[in-house]
Amino acid sequence: MSGVAAFRLSDEQREYQRRVRDAATGKLAPRGTGRVDRELVRTLGELGLLRGLFGGGAEPSDAAAVQLCLLRETIAQISTEAETALALQGLGSYPILQSGSAELRARWIPAVISGEAVAAFALTEAGAGSDAAALQLRAERDGDGWVLAGEKLWISNAPDADIYTVFARTTPDAGARGVTAFAVPGDSAGLSGEPLDMLSPHPIGRLVFDGVRVPADAVLGEVDRGFAVAMRTLDLFRPSVGAFAVGMAQAALDATVTHVRERQVYGAPLASQQAVAHRIADLATELEAARLLVYAAAAAYDDGGEPDQQSRRSAMAKLYATEAAQRIVDGCVQLHGAAALRHGHPLEHLYRDVRALRIYEGASEVQRSIIARNLIGREYTR
Repeated sequence: MSGVAAFRLSDEQREYQRRVRDAATGKLAPRGTGRVDRELVRTLGELGLLRGLFGGGAEPSDAAAVQLCLLRETIAQISTEAETALALQGLGSYPILQSGSAELRARWIPAVISGEAVAAFALTEAGAGSDAAALQLRAERDGDGWVLAGEKLWISNAPDADIYTVFARTTPDAGARGVTAFAVPGDSAGLSGEPLDMLSPHPIGRLVFDGVRVPADAVLGEVDRGFAVAMRTLDLFRPSVGAFAVGMAQAALDATVTHVRERQVYGAPLASQQAVAHRIADLATELEAARLLVYAAAAAYDDGGEPDQQSRRSAMAKLYATEAAQRIVDGCVQLHGAAALRHGHPLEHLYRDVRALRIYEGASEVQRSIIARNLIGREYTR
């Protein structure tokens, strides 16, 4: 394993983080309906925050992983709903930016950045979540285009998105080598769906493709090479899921430090109890370890290098940071006591929201398999 130098934020990156915080604080007011919050997405666009998903320059460019992590961590400390809305815009549209035609990019990327168009990443199916090579949604040639038939499940922003990046089976019995990525407008004839009610109010649903026809230029990248499109996207976004987790854990820890200073027990602050102080120290240390791993992975992505190493580091960052965040938020709830379990308490909100991070964009078990295959060899692992 080649090493990565310890990551350190530059003055420019710290200034970017400050600008994001100043732009977002007090201006993001989600409604928590469990459906796409278009007003919130437009606000993210008006504040210029969505542009940060694509490098932040005058023109959209290949996304910068460190900047994406800074953006997600910072907004997560202000509003998890806003952070999720922002991240889904990037996840759903990045394959178009990465692999779409000039016409597709011109049609959708500016609208995503402004918040006028909502994007979604449609990979998972009922029988193909972690095992993306088992996709059953079919795409069959029809003249100069394609017809899609089948279903997708657990798709964030479904069924309300304006544009979906859809992964479909174009060659039967070919595993990952027979999957193609398509850009499919949400108003396409034959496309329908329904929302799903989740533990935490998250816009997610099911999609049904009943003979949905798309033109040849809807293909993202090459036919039968869609799995690579998905993996390049996930290698970028997995460290930033870790950044989301770090932001949530930081918000929980900040609230808990304030609480243990102010809460009086036996005539003294709760923080004066050694068991409490040591618990805070352990949580803070785990948080810092997660943050360093996330930004090291993001920096390695930005520096280029071997794709396998990028995949391994992305998987490590996503795995460790999301598992750590779960432990940190749980520990903070414990130190707050019963108050943190009351509906509407910030810790109650974080406690519900943090759980999904260990599942989406590849569950923790999938990340472990990616890491193991990379280190030991695919022939030794399943």
